[in-house]
Amino acid sequence: MLSLFKKKNASHNTETATLSIDGMHCTSCSMNIDGELEDTPGVVSASTNYARATTKVVFDPQTVTPKKLMQVVEKLGYTATQN
Repeated sequence: MLSLFKKKNASHNTETATLSIDGMHCTSCSMNIDGELEDTPGVVSASTNYARATTKVVFDPQTVTPKKLMQVVEKLGYTATQN
């Protein structure tokens, strides 16, 4: 969904996870990661920075965990670790 449309039913109790991403080759990689994360239930927003090789994810901890976020990224073929 990317950041164009914010999810409206997000809980007020959100957390932010910063993930280090290894294996991105271009800015399209970062857009793919953002799109997949933002389609994950419980994720409010995702912002991946190709140059810094990081992703910041705002999420509802009652719906999704940082471990699940890393699994979503890894499903796309990248390596993710939590900072």
